[in-house]
Amino acid sequence: MRISGADFKKLSGKLNPPPDKSITHRALIVGSISKKGFKIKNPLLSKDTLSTMDCLRKLGKVIKIDGNEISIEPGELIEPREILYCGNSGTTARLLPGILSGYDFLSILDGDPSLKNRPMRRIVEPLRKMGAKIYARDKDSFLPLVVKGGNLKGINFDLSIPSAQVKSAVILSSLFAEGETVIREPIKSRDHLERMLNFLGVSLEIEKEMIRIKGKMKVDGGEIVVPGDISSASFFIGAGVIIKNSHIFIKNVGLNPTRTGILKILKKMGAKIEILEVRSKCNEEVGELEVKYSNLKGIEIDEKEIPSIIDEIPIISLIATQAEGITKIRGAKELRYKESDRIKAISESLRKMGAKIEELEDGIIVEGPTQLKGAVVDSFGDHRIAMTLAIASIVAKGESYIKNFDCVDISYPEFFRDLSYLCSA
Repeated sequence: MRISGADFKKLSGKLNPPPDKSITHRALIVGSISKKGFKIKNPLLSKDTLSTMDCLRKLGKVIKIDGNEISIEPGELIEPREILYCGNSGTTARLLPGILSGYDFLSILDGDPSLKNRPMRRIVEPLRKMGAKIYARDKDSFLPLVVKGGNLKGINFDLSIPSAQVKSAVILSSLFAEGETVIREPIKSRDHLERMLNFLGVSLEIEKEMIRIKGKMKVDGGEIVVPGDISSASFFIGAGVIIKNSHIFIKNVGLNPTRTGILKILKKMGAKIEILEVRSKCNEEVGELEVKYSNLKGIEIDEKEIPSIIDEIPIISLIATQAEGITKIRGAKELRYKESDRIKAISESLRKMGAKIEELEDGIIVEGPTQLKGAVVDSFGDHRIAMTLAIASIVAKGESYIKNFDCVDISYPEFFRDLSYLCSA
């Protein structure tokens, strides 16, 4: 993808971001174990969520797409005849074993080369403790993953590394278990599954650092409406605050408090962002954002803030190149185990574009402001790196070329269309 900053001026106009990827995945998986019909309105249809749908169909589920709605017919899961191929989707590979642990049949999960390098032991250990027979390559570390479910029992589980995917796998498995499961979560991660299950009538007791789930809980059925994805919107929010004279509105975006860390961070940096028209839909906060160009300053971001901005750190790193002073991001080692090593990927790419950026073992230090220049950069097949580099390219002087840009289809197939719209509105 070739992008020239000269072709893009200020951002203006209103935009509905794509539906939330995390919520769509969870709605598909919860819907697959519901005892009655299940509907998902405004789902994200991207490579990742289509991977989840494909796996569920191999497990016997009848899933129909009709315009902007998915319907899942009731019925038990069946043993798959084929390998459950998860593509590039870590959410698919880590959440599906949660429900597969409850079924007395054999399943094999695999993925693309990138997914095969992402850690799986973190779900293997708790699910095995609950009673599932579960194994993975290289001492239970990586895909392929073999799961044979059966009689599960509730456990006490400490979530030592904040991870919504691990937490979700354990919660899903606990629905099939005998006895109570207690999850201790010192640093809160995304809570979409907990909110969704409560909305659908599945009782979870949530305390400050504890989640208690009674065993043998059933999902009767229901309907979920998916809000816009704030992680996808963050690229335009970032562009709006660093490109002069920009003024945009992000409509119908999810504002779950475990996901709005990007807004808190940018406001600390001095960003002009207003939250408007907040309402509740399917137990999720939804609203509108007004974003204006801002004079920003560097700040320090510590490990307690990381879970709520884990997907936004690449775009925050770019924003920091345009802020006055030094921005330090620490406690983000988990970024090295995403679709790419995101600490390395964003550091190398922005450095090629002239940024003053230092790579740390668990984070990044950025000094700004810097006038970026066009360069040949690589997304490393990572959709969030690709979209960050697209915004960097319109900030930079000269033309940039982003290798492997088509990976944006993983989460945001219409990204470049929407970027072009905001720059021409």
